[in-house]
Amino acid sequence: MRRIIAVATVTLTISEYIKDDVTHIDISQVATGGISSVENRTLDWEFRDHSDRIFGDVKGRSRWVKLEDVDDDEFLKKGYDDMEGEHVQGWVENKGRGWTANQIWGFEIIEGKRYYVRHVVVRKGDDWKLARLVYDYQK
Repeated sequence: MRRIIAVATVTLTISEYIKDDVTHIDISQVATGGISSVENRTLDWEFRDHSDRIFGDVKGRSRWVKLEDVDDDEFLKKGYDDMEGEHVQGWVENKGRGWTANQIWGFEIIEGKRYYVRHVVVRKGDDWKLARLVYDYQK
């Protein structure tokens, strides 16, 4: 499944809104071949359970964060076109499979064009992987 995801074209439909003074970001994702998932983020740093056919049963939390306040890998904190403002941080853990993922969302200028990006650090035991997801977008 991961190999398919790595080469798939993914379309995101994103909705952002404020409810009870908290930012919510709801994302519907559809990949080549019709593989789909829903990602609902509430930016209050409270853990929420989620079950996903790709990632399994996970627990995650999200928030607005300044890059200087991110305690993890430097990879998460570099390359954005706005280094001073706030970014979205997401933390997900899958206790059953033993992995965690820490990610920062923002925008980068790549070859003169602005892209939505996610920098992700995934850890399982002593093993870790870095990923930079780059999305083209339309307003």
